[in-house]
Amino acid sequence: MSLFLLVSFLPVLSQNQNLSNQNDIQSIKTDIRDLSFDLDQVRKAVDDLTWYNRVGDVAFIDKVYITGPPVNQETVMNPTAMGVKNPLKFYAYIFIPRGIDAGKKYPLLVFPHGGVHGDFTTYYAHIIRELMAQGYIVIAPEYRGSTGYGKSYWEHIDYGGLEVEDADASRNYMVENYSMVDANKVGILGWSHGGMISLLAVFDHPDHYAVCFAGVPVSDLIARMGYQDDEYRALYSADYHLGKTAQENVEEYKKRSPAWNTSKLKTPLLIHTNTNDDDVNLLEVEHLIQGLKADGKKFEYEIFQDVEGGHSFDRIDTRTAKEIRLKIYAFLDKYLKPPQPLKTIGEIDRAAYR
Repeated sequence: MSLFLLVSFLPVLSQNQNLSNQNDIQSIKTDIRDLSFDLDQVRKAVDDLTWYNRVGDVAFIDKVYITGPPVNQETVMNPTAMGVKNPLKFYAYIFIPRGIDAGKKYPLLVFPHGGVHGDFTTYYAHIIRELMAQGYIVIAPEYRGSTGYGKSYWEHIDYGGLEVEDADASRNYMVENYSMVDANKVGILGWSHGGMISLLAVFDHPDHYAVCFAGVPVSDLIARMGYQDDEYRALYSADYHLGKTAQENVEEYKKRSPAWNTSKLKTPLLIHTNTNDDDVNLLEVEHLIQGLKADGKKFEYEIFQDVEGGHSFDRIDTRTAKEIRLKIYAFLDKYLKPPQPLKTIGEIDRAAYR
């Protein structure tokens, strides 16, 4: 009889053991995931030091701690918790050209970084050097959801939502606190997700910006969710983010997509995209361009044909990329009038190594 009972309980014991093992594995995965946030903070600290080594000879560099709007009340676990309604605090990099006359006014560029949960890194060191050589002041906001500031901040992501207001808050901070910033000569530029933020910023705050450049911009989240994989889609439908898929809430994804909001454009705009972009499919940017044309908007754009570098084609350090950046700088120059615009490849090279 006892042998029969033992045999009867074996499947139950096996199931319990499997369940325990699964729980242990999940716990280990959670611990590793949480540890990755700590490692990201270390990486961020190292890259912050690298900024001084790579750009400190041409720029005064600061990292300020400022505020944007409170968190999205619809995506927090406890909307009544203490502090939830307080302004969200975030960091922003400031680059000021060495040798400027503090008694004069200079143009400002707001430079939001790209990437879902990305951050502003020394990937842009050469571009910052080029902007410093021209006499631009730059602020690069580490808007909500950026990597390198812990798990809680990472989960404050609000893609195409309040992160846009963080970028605009960084613009306002500079205008209000730096007397050498010319409030009438503020531009915004960015690539990929940063291009999307740049577009939405000028759509929502047209009086704040004299010009906008959007490189390979994420433009249509509806289309994007269609060609990306489940892991990517999960970044948006996570319970701490939008909480629903595009299929479940089409209007919310449209609200966060420049291609569905083109009627708002009032700011001079240049768009660049590349046919071999392996991140932001040309399809998205075509939707944006078609929408702007349908709304009768005046803007400039160029679709580059299979330029080496794909998604990064005009941000890398090839001669072609530099030539394309000269086009971007010429467009910005028309509206911001920097004191020393770059006009040749030789001037770009000198900016990199002077």
